[in-house]
Amino acid sequence: MKHYAAIVNGKPLRVGSDFPVFNPATGEEIGRAPNMSSAELDVAVSAAKAAFASWSSQSDAALQAACAAVTAEIGAHSAELAELITLEQGKPLNGLGSRWEMGGAVAWAGYTSGLSMPKKILQDNEQGRVELHRKPLGVVGSITPWNFPVMIAIWHIMPALRTGNTVVIKPSPYTPLSTLRLIEIMNRVLPAGVVNVVTGDDQNVNLGGAMSAHPDIRKIVFTGSCATGQKVMQSAAETMKRLTLELGGNDAGIVLPDADPEKIAEGLFWGAFLNNGQTCAAMKRLYVHDSIHDAVCDALVAYAKNIPVGNGLDEASMLGPIQNRMQFDKVSRLVADAKGKGKVLLGGKPGEGLFFPPTLVSGLRNGDALVDEEQFGPVLPIIRYSDLDEAIRMANDSPNGLGGSVWSSDKAKARSVAARLECGSVWINKHGAIQPNAPFGGVKASGIGVEFSEEGLAEYTDIQVVFV
Repeated sequence: MKHYAAIVNGKPLRVGSDFPVFNPATGEEIGRAPNMSSAELDVAVSAAKAAFASWSSQSDAALQAACAAVTAEIGAHSAELAELITLEQGKPLNGLGSRWEMGGAVAWAGYTSGLSMPKKILQDNEQGRVELHRKPLGVVGSITPWNFPVMIAIWHIMPALRTGNTVVIKPSPYTPLSTLRLIEIMNRVLPAGVVNVVTGDDQNVNLGGAMSAHPDIRKIVFTGSCATGQKVMQSAAETMKRLTLELGGNDAGIVLPDADPEKIAEGLFWGAFLNNGQTCAAMKRLYVHDSIHDAVCDALVAYAKNIPVGNGLDEASMLGPIQNRMQFDKVSRLVADAKGKGKVLLGGKPGEGLFFPPTLVSGLRNGDALVDEEQFGPVLPIIRYSDLDEAIRMANDSPNGLGGSVWSSDKAKARSVAARLECGSVWINKHGAIQPNAPFGGVKASGIGVEFSEEGLAEYTDIQVVFV
């Protein structure tokens, strides 16, 4: 059994205890991660703070070159990291699984490496010159979830490095191993202390809470649930930290009556079931016009019933297990409740271990638990509507506002509907297709700030205006 070490100040840090990490497909223990204390977190933050002075003084070209070197190093270890992701997260190697995640991670790292934020000249005339400069914040604390352990780590770390910040990252206790290995790989080409990783089982020591309150961490970037995001925000208030919070989504899709059920079935399925539905910006609710409701249901069932579900190490698998027991129990509870109110079109019966088949349920409405709660699993409720204004109202009737989609053969009509949706991203005839050159973030309770592109990069900086 491999015991993984934390990486602090550029080298392995062994601690007094560790905790097991399990393969959700088999239940077997696959490794052990360090169970670190608040004192050991302090050591990591001190290392990042000490490294900040020299790292932040690097030229823009030097920072860009260093980020490019990190990208190349990650790319060289993509296959190794993909297998580790599958072992601890459960997603398949194949299809839209761990190899796809690593491809996205490398693409995001490369794109972010190429971004730049030169000074802006706001005024230059006989009254004087005014310049706007972007300055790094200091130590950035990153807290990542278990659904995309490497790709989301890249989303957090790379813009921090590119803008001259240093990092302490804490992954989910369900999926710490790929992050531990990722940071070890990064440290092959980075100065000591620039990126550090801490892990814990969250049982006795709340490392995330300690990071949010830590006086030497200037910013927290967090991806996870709304409830935890609120706690992060509360504990960060006393030290006036900068925050980027990408929180839960209960994304709605609206299918207009002119859509072709056969043509959109594949896009609808993967919009909802990417990563087994364990995706913040996955489609969690689908509103379908009465005139094509049954045809859309039939097309979705026909497509979904042929998707292989199994151990992610099996190249034939397209979907794997739910990652952990807590999430499995939530999905099971919501499906059990839905069975008494709607009609299960496909799936609905838990499998062995943490496996749950792709499940489609019709006959539900707003107010039912599966519609109102973010299921974060392989289940999609399909809600019938007859009035478009009512469908838009129902789609917006949520405290969340991460993403949404409109499905139609008339793009102009779809765009008009999209403009009325209360969410940070809207897709037309697809769902959840984020990309590194487009800012991504939520409205309402789905978060604060944005990630990706120049707008996301700016969130890792303070503005300083120089008057000459």
